[in-house]
Amino acid sequence: MRSLDALIASGNLHRATPAPRAPAAWQLSELAGRFVELSALGVSASLTLAFGLVLDAQRQGEPVAWVTPKQQSFYPPDAAEGGIDLDALAVVCVPNPRSAARAADKLLRSGAFGLVILDLGADGDLPMPLQMRLAGLAQKYHTALVCLTEKAATLPSLGSLVAVRVHAARRRIGPDRFVCELRVLKDKRRGPTWTHRELCRGPAGLS
Repeated sequence: MRSLDALIASGNLHRATPAPRAPAAWQLSELAGRFVELSALGVSASLTLAFGLVLDAQRQGEPVAWVTPKQQSFYPPDAAEGGIDLDALAVVCVPNPRSAARAADKLLRSGAFGLVILDLGADGDLPMPLQMRLAGLAQKYHTALVCLTEKAATLPSLGSLVAVRVHAARRRIGPDRFVCELRVLKDKRRGPTWTHRELCRGPAGLS
């Protein structure tokens, strides 16, 4: 069993009600072909909201890949409890963020995935030539590329090629109940005009 600290650090909550269809701006069809950054700072709702996209993709029969450094991989039982089909989720564990970016390059180049999640963590940084290549591949193969970063909302995005930058946070509203909030900071298509909130419950042991 994981410790309470591990449960809190995971940042992965479960929806208090059956998972709804994603809102218009936060769903695979809107993000396909685009370079997205989902940032958060500390304990957050980033995993919960990223898994919402994974679930949306799986409902549509789109293959999904999740690339993550080994030291910050998500906890699979949490994902499964949230409705994710783990058998249909390709998880690639790599030594560091730079290796994660190279793995994402290969996955995008295959043209086989509708969604690629690239977990860069707090130390994630993508050189501009690599960003250009990844963004170009995402557009070419109509794949949503979502990079998870750990930073404050006030800090700059990964770069000018990011088409959508959103920031995730959570706040407690009662025992074992949280609101997961998603605020758009940049959206080249819609503008920074939308937010998204979900009522979630904490994993067992987090109250």
